[in-house]
Amino acid sequence: MIKVLIVDDSAVVRQILQGVLSADPEIQVVGTAPDPFVARDLIVERKPDVITLDMEMPRMDGITFLRKLMHYFPMPVIVVSSLTPEGSKLALEALSAGAVDVMCKPGAAFTVGDMASELVEKVKIAAYAKVGRKALGKAGEKPGALGRTTNKVVAIGASTGGTVALEYILSRMPVDGPGIVIAQHMPAMFTKQFAERMNHLSAMEVREAVDGDSVVPGVALIAPGDFHMLLKRSGARYYVAVKSGPMVHRQRPAVEVLFRSVSSAAGANAVGVILTGMGEDGAQGLLEMRQAGAATVAQDEASCVVYGMPRAAVERGAAERVLGLDHIPKEILHLATS
Repeated sequence: MIKVLIVDDSAVVRQILQGVLSADPEIQVVGTAPDPFVARDLIVERKPDVITLDMEMPRMDGITFLRKLMHYFPMPVIVVSSLTPEGSKLALEALSAGAVDVMCKPGAAFTVGDMASELVEKVKIAAYAKVGRKALGKAGEKPGALGRTTNKVVAIGASTGGTVALEYILSRMPVDGPGIVIAQHMPAMFTKQFAERMNHLSAMEVREAVDGDSVVPGVALIAPGDFHMLLKRSGARYYVAVKSGPMVHRQRPAVEVLFRSVSSAAGANAVGVILTGMGEDGAQGLLEMRQAGAATVAQDEASCVVYGMPRAAVERGAAERVLGLDHIPKEILHLATS
């Protein structure tokens, strides 16, 4: 049984989340807390495997509590946040502080039925996530960018734990780094905030992709939540198509869709990178990229929060190189110039 603690100041939300999670035979809700002070005592007493955490609460906000938790008693945390711009911003800050995933609260635009299966799945994934101790306080200064670039296209796919991995990579890209296209599993409404956050941390321009955007050096495009993103080519120009469509591997945006389009449009003029995440999304697409002549990289197990997507890629023979996260930015620039 996966033991879950629900932390939210709304009694209604606590009741909804408890009902959804308790309905699954593999999950046991061991407690609910209206604020971090009650949560602290329940964590010590009942030792949950996973916590769901609201961001905006009385007595202590969710970010402060999360930072203390990840320093003194690190464990998998799923942020359940509102769809407001401020809620999205706080949720993304929480991912940087150590939360393993984020999802939307049920509300006018997102019903209980919509979120039930997603929440259960995220809890089960989070239970197996690797979570390490983090220092108290905010992140330090932006890391220095690496050098060298080219006109090759870099395609990156990620899921659980991917926001932190992407932050690490993008913050180390030079201002004229290779054009990058990214599919990160993330709900609608959060990708724009995530892109804006990355734009502040990276020397490159990072933005949420719009249909028809050119893929050029110095720009990283992030697929918008609830839309697939494909790479297209017209003559010497690469650009993206942003469109709806059926979910692939239960995801939209799907890494599989992006990687297969890169294989077709760019072939050997591409670098594919698959990062931490649950499931198999992107594994077959990365194999097709490699077969088309692209250089391919998978994040190694030791540095992944969840070693699912990279494992599937490695087992298929899709990854030429398997590297720790700390080596991937330099390898991307090396491959993009070779």
